[in-house]
Amino acid sequence: MRALILGAAAAFLIAAPALAGPVSLKANPVDVDGAVTLGDVFDGAGPAAGVVVGRRSGPSVVFEAGQLQAMARQAGLDWANPNGLRRVVVRHAAAAPADAGSPAAAAAPAPETVAPAPRRAAYADRIISRNDIVEVLYEADGLRLTISGRAEGAAAEGQRLAIRNLQSGRVFDAVAVAPGQAVAGPAARTHQFAAR
Repeated sequence: MRALILGAAAAFLIAAPALAGPVSLKANPVDVDGAVTLGDVFDGAGPAAGVVVGRRSGPSVVFEAGQLQAMARQAGLDWANPNGLRRVVVRHAAAAPADAGSPAAAAAPAPETVAPAPRRAAYADRIISRNDIVEVLYEADGLRLTISGRAEGAAAEGQRLAIRNLQSGRVFDAVAVAPGQAVAGPAARTHQFAAR
């Protein structure tokens, strides 16, 4: 009996990669209820769309791309991560940029050649929320360091925020530059003034 169970498990593990279907990352992953599913993150998730991969307790949650790729593969999906992303941010549908993910936007045909005009960041356009894990780049005089920290507050692009170093526990200032990314040191001033 044990050999039969082990044989069935081995057959399932061998067959799992063959069942994998290719998926693509949504341009603006959002969820509505705090339970982030593969269908919230990927286009073409099919029957695996309801598989929960995480919980969002604030306006957004950040996933490590490698972990998200592994969870998708476990559910029979194949995400190649063609852009080499390190992190994927999933926002609450209400906190997503305007038009994205709304039923009205899905019903309206999108123009083919018109690109959205760049917008200046405002407080409502947070790209980093409190408790998000943030990768911070410090660059000065040829020295380039990257550390991970936890955001002590929320920030839009170009806004300052406090970051707690996960290793030392010390808090320092940085400037938000992208979802899950900030800069510190001399480069922070450049990004802060550029966003105004």
